[in-house]
Amino acid sequence: MARSMWRGAIQFGLVTIPVKLYLATEQGGIGFNLLHASCLNRIQMKVYCPYHDEVIPRSETVRGYEWSKGKFVVVTEEDIDSVPLKTMRAIEIEMFVDTRRDNGAQFVKQAYYLEPEAIGTKAFYLLKSVLADEGKSAICKIVLKDREQLAALNPYSNTMLLTTLHWPDEVRSMEELNLLEEQIEIKPAERKMAEQLVASMTGDFSADAYQDDYRQALMAVIERKVAGEKPEPAQRTEPTNIGDLMAALEASVSAARQERRTAAAAGEPAAEPAAERPQRRRKTA
Repeated sequence: MARSMWRGAIQFGLVTIPVKLYLATEQGGIGFNLLHASCLNRIQMKVYCPYHDEVIPRSETVRGYEWSKGKFVVVTEEDIDSVPLKTMRAIEIEMFVDTRRDNGAQFVKQAYYLEPEAIGTKAFYLLKSVLADEGKSAICKIVLKDREQLAALNPYSNTMLLTTLHWPDEVRSMEELNLLEEQIEIKPAERKMAEQLVASMTGDFSADAYQDDYRQALMAVIERKVAGEKPEPAQRTEPTNIGDLMAALEASVSAARQERRTAAAAGEPAAEPAAERPQRRRKTA
């Protein structure tokens, strides 16, 4: 059974909803070990104390803060718990925003599932229902991993998802990037063809339809090396020249439509073109 990594409550107005927090994701990919290049044996990362000139076990380490040059104060779990801040044990909702217009919640750090305590189940699903029907996100603050974090709370399946966000001062400026949007002229024919390509590739997203192709491809390379074979260099796609843009768009639209016809002939579900999709009205109370 999954183990909760935080326990507290959602708080907005005078409403308090006890919840538990669970990590929603885990690290995938292929793990590598660091080896000594000369002998190909694994190296060890050891905790070294220069004062005693010895390697020590991690169990003998404590957390310290350098308050002056070379002077530290030990900070314990009890010290952390004594911080007089609501967000130590609460997901403090600051405001609600329209998810379609929210430009401040795009730099995501980590996602967490929420599980309501029995006493707060009704209030939990009431909040989830209102957020879903109104197309809103709850912007909140919470203390996790020894620091206060900005977060967004959103309906997800039969629970809610808390995603921690970067603070504004953690987001790098774009001023040093060479962005020339204002100098680019897009012809009506190019735009129309691009819209057709987007429409032909539009569908309903389901993460279950995707897999980590890189991990599989990398594993195949590793297996060939284990077998004593030399991997073949991969072919790279060249960028589209400006003069060939229309031709590339037209070919892409044709290929996307052919792929849709092939999928339909094989009985596979295909993405419904945006131009042919009926407009769906949002439910109103």
